[in-house]
Amino acid sequence: MSGVRAAARTGLRRTAPAAERAWSADPYADALHAGRGPLFLRRADGWLLPLDVERWCAEADAADLEVLRRCEGTVLDVGCGPGRLVAALGARGHRALGIDVSEAAVAHTVGRGGQALLRSVFDPLPGTGRWGTALLVDGNIGIGGDPAALLRRLAQLLAPGGLLIAETSLHPDVDERVLVQITDANGTPGTPFPWARVGTPALLRHAATTGWHPTDQWSTSERTFVSLRRE
Repeated sequence: MSGVRAAARTGLRRTAPAAERAWSADPYADALHAGRGPLFLRRADGWLLPLDVERWCAEADAADLEVLRRCEGTVLDVGCGPGRLVAALGARGHRALGIDVSEAAVAHTVGRGGQALLRSVFDPLPGTGRWGTALLVDGNIGIGGDPAALLRRLAQLLAPGGLLIAETSLHPDVDERVLVQITDANGTPGTPFPWARVGTPALLRHAATTGWHPTDQWSTSERTFVSLRRE
């Protein structure tokens, strides 16, 4: 990973796929700059999923620290957002890299002293096949709208026996793939892009078909997690 340190500190740019540019545009970038919402993912039927911008922009909380305690080796934070986990990992001596398709998110991560690249998880990435741990928190199991494809991609990125820690939906029966838009309190729509939500049972089903086996499950009052090991 040492070969990418200089680029990571400056947030080396690589153009994000068109559908993911929504995360680099208003209103998401404005919310990160302000450090607060309200901000939502909106389905076509009008249903809104609140996005916890304040928590993302704060320091790592107790639930986050439990995730970080379980990390092994070098850590890739997929969809790192404004970088609270990358910064906390660095403070604990882990070599960590965040990737995100949002320029604002990468800038926040670098500003916190973390290393981050403007990349999609499906782009070419440094350290492919050598990462010790990958993180999918804050709903990022939804990236790309296809959890099985995302799990297959992460299997390529991790070293043999590598660890994946994923946050799942609090609603265990959820298993949906939809088009969503990022929107703010004014209802300003962003570019539609594919997203997924899965509860723990659904994630375990996807894991079983993509070469992963579960190693642990745990929850807090408001968040649920699964750790998977690459076979």
